[in-house]
Amino acid sequence: MRHNYFLALAALAASICIGAGAQAQVTSSTGDSSQSSGPQTNLVHNLLSSDSPTIPSAPDPGAADVNGTVTDVNGDLVPGATVVLDGADASEHRTQVANDSGFFQFGAVKPGGPYHITVTANGFEKWSSPPIALNAGQFFGVTDIKLKIDAGVSSVTVYSSTEQMAAQQVRLEEQQRVLGFIPNFYVVYDSKHAVPLTTKLKFQMAYKAATDPVSVLGAATLAGMNQSGDTPNYRQGAIGYGERFGAAYADGVTDIMFGGAILPSLLHQDPRYFYQGTGSTKSRMLHAMSAPFICRGDNGKNEINFSSMGGDLISGAVSNAYYPESNRGPSLVFTGFALSTGERVVSTVIQEFIIKKLTPGAKEQF
Repeated sequence: MRHNYFLALAALAASICIGAGAQAQVTSSTGDSSQSSGPQTNLVHNLLSSDSPTIPSAPDPGAADVNGTVTDVNGDLVPGATVVLDGADASEHRTQVANDSGFFQFGAVKPGGPYHITVTANGFEKWSSPPIALNAGQFFGVTDIKLKIDAGVSSVTVYSSTEQMAAQQVRLEEQQRVLGFIPNFYVVYDSKHAVPLTTKLKFQMAYKAATDPVSVLGAATLAGMNQSGDTPNYRQGAIGYGERFGAAYADGVTDIMFGGAILPSLLHQDPRYFYQGTGSTKSRMLHAMSAPFICRGDNGKNEINFSSMGGDLISGAVSNAYYPESNRGPSLVFTGFALSTGERVVSTVIQEFIIKKLTPGAKEQF
């Protein structure tokens, strides 16, 4: 992941969970005595009474999502294909037509199964998926939909556009959020089918990550931590907190833009982390720990990760323009680089072994 807010946000999420657990414990310990606990209880009781306005129900958090991209055996897109979702019950029969990028998506699918996906298109043989079992809230990506040309057809027109496929993959990645709210955009879980990003998509992802409300919250949380530690050497009070917030957010934005968009575009490198997920624990650990130093080039080959390391160095150099004079100098640049690189190593290891389980939008494979 490109930004440095993850650890701060993880601490915030942990405090929220602990606070919620403590509140639940207090609530359960009060028992029926809450009926006579004073005006606050009466207010809650009145709000929950039948005379109170009806609160609209939120979408079912247990519903699952099934999506995929239709291609032929050569990897070319097949738009306009008819996609059918069938479950054990006849009421779970749904049909959809793949869009111009060959993409389809069935939302609000009842958990359970088994489900089957069937794909048909003019000039191609029928394709059927293996049985699919859906968990509550799961975001399931159907991979390997490769239609074979019908033996009785002499020619078929298909659409081959790596740019369209990359745009669709980015659209799915931008739905990935740890615990449902922390951005997890810069991770590719379906590494086998990943295609290079265009310059436009690299900047799109960087902009979305930088402007996401949770990124702003992360900067605010980090600023609070820095305020408590009296670092950098800004004043204390509200003005000092504002200066620390501005510095933390500027650090994140410059790192995202240089390390996630500008340098990757100039050097033709991919700024994302490619999840391995298989192999021995040692191989996965080495893969994760090497990610800040080794990246995938747009040509598909491994390269020295000049984009990530360069982004950290440039971000540190730019910070000399707004940090207090007593904090400026080469030490600010190289200390920031060391801290950012260390945080990125820790983050990728956690990403490889833990985060996928906490990310409802992560693409599943079969």
